[in-house]
Amino acid sequence: MLPGLTPRHEPPRLLLAVAHPDDETFGCGSLLLAAAAAGWATTVVCATRGEAGEPAPGVDLDGRSLAEVREEELREAAGLLGVARLELLDFADSGMSEGPPAGSLCAADPATVAAALRAVADEVDPDVVVSLDAADGHRDHARIRDAAVGVAGERGVPAYLQALPRSLMDRWVAHMVEARPDMEHLRYADLGTPDDEIAVVLDTATHLGARERAIAAHASQTSPFDGLPDDLRRAFLTREHLVRG
Repeated sequence: MLPGLTPRHEPPRLLLAVAHPDDETFGCGSLLLAAAAAGWATTVVCATRGEAGEPAPGVDLDGRSLAEVREEELREAAGLLGVARLELLDFADSGMSEGPPAGSLCAADPATVAAALRAVADEVDPDVVVSLDAADGHRDHARIRDAAVGVAGERGVPAYLQALPRSLMDRWVAHMVEARPDMEHLRYADLGTPDDEIAVVLDTATHLGARERAIAAHASQTSPFDGLPDDLRRAFLTREHLVRG
């Protein structure tokens, strides 16, 4: 599945480290599906329960906390993605601005975050570690990315980061500027990873239906793919792009 990788285990083992519920699906859902279909044992480690997020418009939490709802959605989506093992760490969501609250992922010492991820990796003994590249600027994504790359390096296994190629983001910008002229400023942003830096491209079109069902499981959140024309939505959801960590 990953060119040049010779797994030490049978079946091979993939460890995905993410910050929030839905990162595993919105970011790496097709990768998890492709790995499971190829016979890999996949583990997802989610650092927080996403309690600092916001419910999508019209969502009724029915008296539950957002953290409870998002954890339930995460577990449902993981099942739909063929995840063999799901581990939740006990950090709180840091939010997007101001000082990170006590107990949150970004308030914790990076060594503490790495130790929590390392404990899972010691049990799983992965052949490869994956995370998001954090190009969206979310500080929680960057914190867990750094921990994932560090733990992979300690173990001597490859680390890959899910990325979005600049050519695809250019298409997204063209659509957004046409649909919302108030977002004209996007034309001047260098969004995405230069295409020549992408190390692996996986065709995951056969898993589109399952990925869509997993996305729907995160009903409390607004999908970043909502409202996109079909060709652009498929471009995001039928290819996985990875860079080496």
